[in-house]
Amino acid sequence: MSNITIVPFLNKVNNLILNPLITLAFAISLVLFVYGVIKFLSLDAGDSRRKEAQNSIFWGLVGMLIMFSVYGLINFVLATFGTPTSAVPYLNGKL
Repeated sequence: MSNITIVPFLNKVNNLILNPLITLAFAISLVLFVYGVIKFLSLDAGDSRRKEAQNSIFWGLVGMLIMFSVYGLINFVLATFGTPTSAVPYLNGKL
């Protein structure tokens, strides 16, 4: 019987699929947050569109919080299986 391990598969899924998706979702949340801040600061205090800007800021922060949580959970699962994790993937010498 051969010794089959799930660790290389988990590393490839993490590096090629999950990390890019998390980065993309985080970037979208960051853009939404910055858009909301700029819109909020550019509107007058009595403007009714200010609520939309507040919602953009709120949902941008929620999205970033979710992406941080997902990244932490993925690293927790990988550490449980004994795979080496790095906060910055390029520190391992691999892309």
